[in-house]
Amino acid sequence: MAATVLESISVPLARHGVGVPSTPRAAAAAVPSVIAYKTTSITPAFKGLRVAGRPLTLSSSVRWSSGRVSRRGAIVCEAQKTAVDVPDVTKATWQSLVTESDRPVMVEFWAPWCGPCRMILPVIAKLSKTYEDKLKCFKLNTDENPEIATQYGIRSIPTIIIFNKGEKKETVIGAVPESTLITSIEKFV
Repeated sequence: MAATVLESISVPLARHGVGVPSTPRAAAAAVPSVIAYKTTSITPAFKGLRVAGRPLTLSSSVRWSSGRVSRRGAIVCEAQKTAVDVPDVTKATWQSLVTESDRPVMVEFWAPWCGPCRMILPVIAKLSKTYEDKLKCFKLNTDENPEIATQYGIRSIPTIIIFNKGEKKETVIGAVPESTLITSIEKFV
């Protein structure tokens, strides 16, 4: 399982005079049990996240400052294949992927600077997985492919167009709810 470090953190363990051993060796021996208690409460509501500690050595993991003992750790994301990427279509691939497709095709016209485009992309990715045997889903960057956007009369983004046998069949403009897209898709699958 691949893991990705999201953020390095410092986990406070105890305050000076409150259960902190007086010698560094005793502190190092006490840290693992305190870490186990503390780290379970840091990410309880997040599935696929855990706090991963680094090997405990006094030189790198335990730090003494202002009478506090802390251990360096990292929040690690263990989620696998949770994001589905919607493939790009360009002017060069438009004909083979969209107009000559034997299945219905849904294309999102978008741009990287467009906030609503980024909001609807996960919905389109989810729908592409749901309808993967019945519908092809692509995204077209209108900044990089203005000719195609002009050809289909795209005046605002996000605009989603459903093509069937190379013909434009349905247009949905704006960041709409998933149910709106499902209603449009169901007409052609």
